[in-house]
Amino acid sequence: MASSTKSPALRVESGMSLRTKWTIGGIIGGSSLAGVLAGGSSALAVYFARRVITPSRQRVADQEILAVPRDEHGGLSVILAATDDTTVDGVYSLYFDGGQGHARIGRIISYSPAERTVLRDVEEVYQGTLETATRGWWGGAIFPDPAAMGLDAEDVLIDVQNGQAPAWLIRPAEPGPVWAIMVHGRGASRQETLRAVPVAQAAGLTSLLISYRNDGEAPSADDGRYGLGSTEWEDVDAAIAYALAHGAAEVMLFGWSMGGAICLQAADLSRYRQLIRAMVLDAPVIDWINVLAHHAVLNRIPNLVGRYGQLMLAHPLGRRLTGLSAPVDLKAMDWVSRAVELRTPTLILHSVDDEYVPYGPSAALAERNPDMVRFETFQEARHTKEWNVDPGRWESLVRSWLQQQLAPRANPGDPAPAAPPL
Repeated sequence: MASSTKSPALRVESGMSLRTKWTIGGIIGGSSLAGVLAGGSSALAVYFARRVITPSRQRVADQEILAVPRDEHGGLSVILAATDDTTVDGVYSLYFDGGQGHARIGRIISYSPAERTVLRDVEEVYQGTLETATRGWWGGAIFPDPAAMGLDAEDVLIDVQNGQAPAWLIRPAEPGPVWAIMVHGRGASRQETLRAVPVAQAAGLTSLLISYRNDGEAPSADDGRYGLGSTEWEDVDAAIAYALAHGAAEVMLFGWSMGGAICLQAADLSRYRQLIRAMVLDAPVIDWINVLAHHAVLNRIPNLVGRYGQLMLAHPLGRRLTGLSAPVDLKAMDWVSRAVELRTPTLILHSVDDEYVPYGPSAALAERNPDMVRFETFQEARHTKEWNVDPGRWESLVRSWLQQQLAPRANPGDPAPAAPPL
């Protein structure tokens, strides 16, 4: 697990020897980055950089479905290969048949470490025939659409660059003047954010569950590449404009994983940033340099190669190799270093065993800016599954936070209260 503070050895800006800095300086000054980074290391660095920013439309069916028994009452259960995901209690999704099938998987009935299998309850099959499936993938977004939760939703379109992005608009029984704009993570969809709608509704928030460039629903960017938040925040800005044009006075941002990085950029750069009352971030990317270094280690990519990959993303010359239309300013998205600049009250929920986005930067941001950031840890939730592991605690924490942030202000011009105890 990554440390709660960044390892200086993994940072391009400051964590390298003077000789290495001069080497990279020579690369930048040369006529061709690819020409200097010759051979296998160059190819690996290019692959690493491109993989980070290239949307993947095909999920890997890495979960083995061994059997789907039916009990005497007709209820289904499923026997799965035991993995780090399937052996954690909670409620999850199992997608199968190339994503055409979708089932909601519940409690663990039994677990056999010797056989490396786990038997779990099948709460509902939304689509497809689970009994004939042999492989699938695990997910935290358990509802396919608002109707599956018993929610009435309007399908709306938000004007963005290159067209219109679809969104779900869900109104509470008694709407207030503040809307919740919900932003999913990298490789996910609007479904990921549905889990937060009930608690938002209870607080009187109208929820706008958005899509954004390159997510498979919204129009693609011209380069077809993720900006890791550096470009996607403009689609959040457009969503805020939509909310304000349809009755909102202020907004709250909810973000998961890369959606958290997008929300942080919106809070920093949006023309409506003064109207962003607060944020709720689940397993957010606080510092991309930390995340990229973590994934380089996971993929056994040598340190220097990983740093070259970061350099390709951040430097204009790297565009030739990555396909980006503009470099990604990783330093500007390091909110640990920029902690004092965050002026939007923020609740962060993050599991300490997150295998994809280490929780350390979340903890460091809260430590450096306790007036603005409230940090709550979860156990065994892995990445963006805090709600799945303990929905009661997740909703209680968010509910309390929303109540504090929505409390009437003595002076309408005063900022929202900051990081109250929960």
